[in-house]
Amino acid sequence: MKAAILEGLTNIDENESPLKIAETAVPVVKTGEILVKISACGVCHTEIDEIEGRTPPVKLPCILGHQIIGTVIDCGKEIKRFLPGTRVGIGWIHSTCGVCKYCLSGKENLCRNFQATGRDVQGGYAEFTTVAEEFAFAIPDIFTDSQAAPLLCAGAIGFRSLKLANLEDGLPVGLTGFGASAHLVMKMIRYCYPRSEVFVFARREEERRFARELGAVWAGDTSEDCPQKLQTIIDTTPAWRPVVEALKNLAPAGRLVINAIRKEDVNKDVLLQLDYAKHIWLEKEIKSVANITRKDIEDFLVLAGDMPLRPEVEEYPLSDANRALWELKKGKIRGAKVLKIS
Repeated sequence: MKAAILEGLTNIDENESPLKIAETAVPVVKTGEILVKISACGVCHTEIDEIEGRTPPVKLPCILGHQIIGTVIDCGKEIKRFLPGTRVGIGWIHSTCGVCKYCLSGKENLCRNFQATGRDVQGGYAEFTTVAEEFAFAIPDIFTDSQAAPLLCAGAIGFRSLKLANLEDGLPVGLTGFGASAHLVMKMIRYCYPRSEVFVFARREEERRFARELGAVWAGDTSEDCPQKLQTIIDTTPAWRPVVEALKNLAPAGRLVINAIRKEDVNKDVLLQLDYAKHIWLEKEIKSVANITRKDIEDFLVLAGDMPLRPEVEEYPLSDANRALWELKKGKIRGAKVLKIS
């Protein structure tokens, strides 16, 4: 099969082609697994974190990608739900132990044996992949493959961020950064919390303009003061400065939710500028988003189908995976980027 393969860690600023397009063996399906022919795979900033070593693959070479849409073409023994011909999705959560206190209490995202698709096991920048049946998801028919792919992470992790935000309808909410995840969170807010006004902070005017098109009542630079204090802000950026800037815009008892697996070292020195009275006092909270659960994805896909929530997507052939990643790193984003595999 054809795949885009990461052979070594590197910095995308110095190496614009970290992935090698090559032929590799089709994975062998095992008991309890399904073999999926991949049609589309979303491109996520977490892949950049993997390539640059902030959350590196367990072993190299590695096939990245964790927003996978495809069709089941073969099954191992004991498969009951997803028979050949069924369209399925695969997200960041590839497997957990199933027996620890976190798994048994509905917090499998915190399992010490959590395995991530495209990091701990081979992912979706390829023509085929395998997954245990219980970690695959039915995809609503109303979505095309390219529309469905970003729902598996950008949408689902945005959904988890919104749950952790404890937003009440009518209270103002902020979004810092406006890429694949944030533009879906914006649509969810407008559907689930129709009386809440959305304020967006973004570095680039194109992002701010896009946010206003989708209904933001205000969109300014990351460093700007918001016209009013916000009860909740969701940060989807890879840098540190937006975190500090967001804290100053929180209302008393407000909550900042950081939707990121890792943060780059960019602006790390800004943490030294934290001012307790300005940024943290008055019982402000910071909440991180750690991985995702299967229930998050299942519940979100129901909501996405009901809305319906259709992502804005930019499509690339698998052979252009490096270009998609480079554009993502450089902030050339409008919605979500998706690789068309087959």
